Amino acid sequence: MSATRMWCGVLLAVTLGAAAGCSSSSDGSGQDSGPTPMGKTYMSTKVDGKPIPGGGPLTLTFQDGRITANAGCNTASGPVTLNGDVLKTDELATTLMGCPGDLADADGWANGLLRSLPTWKLDGPTLTLKGNGSTVTLQDRKVLHPDKPLTGTTWIVTTLLRPDAEVRSQALDEARPALTIAPDGSVSGGAGCNQLIGTAEVAGNEVTFHLGTTRMMCDEQVMEVERDVLQALDGKVTATVDSDNLTLRNTTNGTGLKLHAE
Repeated sequence: MSATRMWCGVLLAVTLGAAAGCSSSSDGSGQDSGPTPMGKTYMSTKVDGKPIPGGGPLTLTFQDGRITANAGCNTASGPVTLNGDVLKTDELATTLMGCPGDLADADGWANGLLRSLPTWKLDGPTLTLKGNGSTVTLQDRKVLHPDKPLTGTTWIVTTLLRPDAEVRSQALDEARPALTIAPDGSVSGGAGCNQLIGTAEVAGNEVTFHLGTTRMMCDEQVMEVERDVLQALDGKVTATVDSDNLTLRNTTNGTGLKLHAE
C-alpha cells in the first residue's frame, strides 16, 4: 500500500495530559454556576454561513474541563474554558489522519471555529456556537441518538486504543472488525480477517470474553489489526455505551476499542 493511501492517527495521552494543566477552574467550565455543556456530547444539525467541508457533522464532547472535536476527519482535544458567553480553547492535540476530498479541509474549519473565541448559548439540549463566519446549531447526542443496548447491537470497531494513544488506520477502516453479543451470551462478528467464535459473560459494565477465531490468513496489515482487536478482547473488559458509541477497555493489558453501532 503506498504511503499516500495510508491513513493513520495517533493521539498521545501524554500530550493531552501536559496541556490539561492550563485549565484553572474546579470543573474546567470557567464559571461558577448556570447550565453548561460540560459532561455531554453534541452533534451539529445545522450550519449557517461557512459550511463544514465534507458535510460533517461537527461533534463536540465536553468533559472535565476539556473539549474533543471532530468535523469528519481528525479528532482534536485540549483544555476549554466557558467564560460568560465565550468559549476559549488552548492549543489542541490532534490525530494525523489524511482524509480524502473535501474532508481534508474539515479540520481547518473546526480549528477556525474553536480558535475564534466563539460565543456559545445553551438552551435545553441545543447548543449554539457563533464564530469565524459560521453559526452552528448542535443537539445533545443522547437526545438525537439514545444509548444503544450493549447486547443485540452490531458494533463496528473504529479506533484501536493503546494505554497511551488512540490509533486509526485505513487497514482498520477497510477490515471493519465487528462484534455482536447476543442476549444469550454468544458472540459473532469478525476480528478483521477471521470470524469470531465464543461467548461473553455480561455483568453490569463488565464483560468477560471467551473467544476463538477461524484460521484464515490475510494481508499483514489486516492481520496486525486482528491481533490488536483480539488483544483488547482477551478476558475481562469494561464496557461504556454512550449513545451509539461503545468503548471497551481491557482491565489487564490496558488496550481497548472504540466501536460505533452499525
